[in-house]
Amino acid sequence: MTKLLLRDHFDTARHSLKRTRMRTFLTTIGIAIGVACVTVILSLATGVTSVINKQVDDMGGTVAVVRPGVESSSDSLDRLLNPTITQRFSTSTLSSEDVKAIKEQHPNLHVAPVMTLMGVMSTPQATVDSGSVMATTPEFIKTTDLPIESGQFIDDDTTGKVAVLGQQLAIDLFGTNNPIGQTFTFRGQAITVVGILKRLNAPVNYNSVDFDKTAIIRYDLGGDLSKNHAQIQQINISAASDETLQKALPSVEKKLAELHGERDYQVVAGEDISRPASQFFQAVGATMAAIAAVSLVVGGIGIMNIMLVGVAERTREIGIRKSVGASNLMIVVQFLTESLLISLAGGLVGYVLGVVLAFLIGTFIYFAPIYTWEVALIALGISLLVGILFGLYPALRAARKDPIESLRQYR
Repeated sequence: MTKLLLRDHFDTARHSLKRTRMRTFLTTIGIAIGVACVTVILSLATGVTSVINKQVDDMGGTVAVVRPGVESSSDSLDRLLNPTITQRFSTSTLSSEDVKAIKEQHPNLHVAPVMTLMGVMSTPQATVDSGSVMATTPEFIKTTDLPIESGQFIDDDTTGKVAVLGQQLAIDLFGTNNPIGQTFTFRGQAITVVGILKRLNAPVNYNSVDFDKTAIIRYDLGGDLSKNHAQIQQINISAASDETLQKALPSVEKKLAELHGERDYQVVAGEDISRPASQFFQAVGATMAAIAAVSLVVGGIGIMNIMLVGVAERTREIGIRKSVGASNLMIVVQFLTESLLISLAGGLVGYVLGVVLAFLIGTFIYFAPIYTWEVALIALGISLLVGILFGLYPALRAARKDPIESLRQYR
């Protein structure tokens, strides 16, 4: 009996919406645009977080990172809106002593500090106003998968003021991707290029450095250029195997606790390495999705409008239904069914449109969008929610109509 009633409601709703094709189409488009926007944003946000996770996975779980500050348990959106998030990293408590102590305690581990400097880079051919320079040790290449295009990476035998350039930075400074032996000026010092990295097209990574646009120099040279005022943003640690790393991390944390006296740092490994960046992009995605939801509200208002017009036009029909035994609940279900058909149709069209748009956008950026069942569920769930919320009032209004007064209306 219930199935027959539902089928009857569905057939009636379908025929009713067919009679107002244009209004139904325009309302459906309003929902579709909102769902498409949400789908695009969530797919791209999921895609960018997967980039970092893949980088960590490619290292085989053999990498850990020491970062300043303590991981907050507050919501990622709160951290995005909280300006102290940048202050935490601008006042790093990590030092050269930490690097030295970890290395002395575990000689079998590769330990490399990451210090970043910003400034003007110049050559006779060009000037880069906001050049990025990363100071580290030769062991850094053991903690990060950095392919060399030409030349060499900085090593223990390298002397003097030398650097390894990202490919895009080399082109920006010298107009060529192979300026081995040429020099550029940074903070008044002439630095010679000894190596060029392969193009990575991955500005988002767990080192927070866009290697395509960065110069890598020795750690001691970085200290000289910063007059020892620069801070270590993080310390990378890698081992020969995941088992070796996991055994070493407890003693590393204990040693750092002895040196710092308080827990003003965090040691993370595996998926936890990508968590800050992932949460940041998820928060950005959630914020943008909330903005895109405004269009869903507009679409919902369109549903309410078309349903209210339908109630006014079908007053006599409502009276006839009630006079032959239709309950208020049946009237509510009937009109809610029509609202849900509109919103679901818009949700399905919007999701497909969002997938296509995300795919097209993915062809122009360095990462591909990720389509998960969660994104599809959110898109369709939002459309259902809009259909219920904005269709409920017109449905209740229809159910409350007096059958005698309704039958008096001739059109």
